[in-house]
Amino acid sequence: MNISKKDALKWFTFFAALPEDQPLGCRQQEIALAVFSQIERAAESRFQALLAEIPGLKQLGAGPSSLFVGPEERFPAGCRSCLLGTGLSAVRKTNRCNARCPFCYDFGVLDTIPPVGEGLWEIGGGKYREEDLPLLFALQGKPTGIAYVYLEPMMEIEKYYGIIRRFHDAGVHQHLYTNGMGATEDRLRALGEAGLDEIRFNLGASDTSDTVLENMKTAKRFIPQVGIETPMTREFDQQFHAKKNRILESGIDFMNCAELHLNENNLVNYWGENLYFYRMGYLSPVFSREISLKLMREAAEEHWPIVVHDCSNRTKFARDLNQKRKEGGWFGQTSYGCELPGYPYEAFLPILEDPSFSFLEEEKLPRGYRPGDIVL
Repeated sequence: MNISKKDALKWFTFFAALPEDQPLGCRQQEIALAVFSQIERAAESRFQALLAEIPGLKQLGAGPSSLFVGPEERFPAGCRSCLLGTGLSAVRKTNRCNARCPFCYDFGVLDTIPPVGEGLWEIGGGKYREEDLPLLFALQGKPTGIAYVYLEPMMEIEKYYGIIRRFHDAGVHQHLYTNGMGATEDRLRALGEAGLDEIRFNLGASDTSDTVLENMKTAKRFIPQVGIETPMTREFDQQFHAKKNRILESGIDFMNCAELHLNENNLVNYWGENLYFYRMGYLSPVFSREISLKLMREAAEEHWPIVVHDCSNRTKFARDLNQKRKEGGWFGQTSYGCELPGYPYEAFLPILEDPSFSFLEEEKLPRGYRPGDIVL
């Protein structure tokens, strides 16, 4: 049903007022899903209009699963592994961070993240020691690439050099995420010598600080591929443009424009924004991908020397489909889904109240679904 925005607002106002432990009835669920669909379709229409304005748009792999502009040879090998290889194989060690970012998935709970364990590494959800890698390679094969994530590796980076050497000797591509605040020259040199292939700086985590920009420039002396990966927020967009020339002249290879992904921890920091669900999975502010696409147009028109990659919800959706296929999953199998404990109906009232956000088509609700009807 193409529910009208007016009816959607009435129903979501009602759903938001229900007790948290009261589930919706089947017809009420139909209404809720129809509203989410209307919002998603309208948001995607806006994105398509912005995509149509980007000259020289390129896609990675089969199907429009991931889009970018710029010199293809600078497209990060870590993203190729993530999207076309064996997926994002996460290797985790530290449970600490030296920043408190409003967009962080662990906002507000950073001090409660459990440790991985002394001498242990979390790889693919399991616990291993460095010396277990030959066993993993022998029994499960080598991944196309792995990524060091969660939370800030520079907090205890000295522990990483050994395992980086082991993966390097095995010929596995490795990339590491950091906010860059602890990325000293000595540490970057040691990472390069250990065999790290790629490093990604979350500039938004440091408010695009001058110190991190220098660290990013230094990293390029020791590590083959250097880039930016930051959730697209209004604050970062302003900070980036204030230092755009300096960033583009730093010698980096790419910028991954990550669509901001909200969960129950960081949603409070974006309360009041226009939100949408992508395929009933990731929840994001509409503005986030709009910023990405406008940056891509700017990069293409000004011929930036770097790749600018649309790391969107659609890209992550496609990534999971590819990974499940390579794991032997059945047609349509995916682990992509909503990471919230329930649907936050109240959080969608702002977009339904926004006169500048319109549904593509509307129709009158059928009998039995209209406000005032008894709908279970």
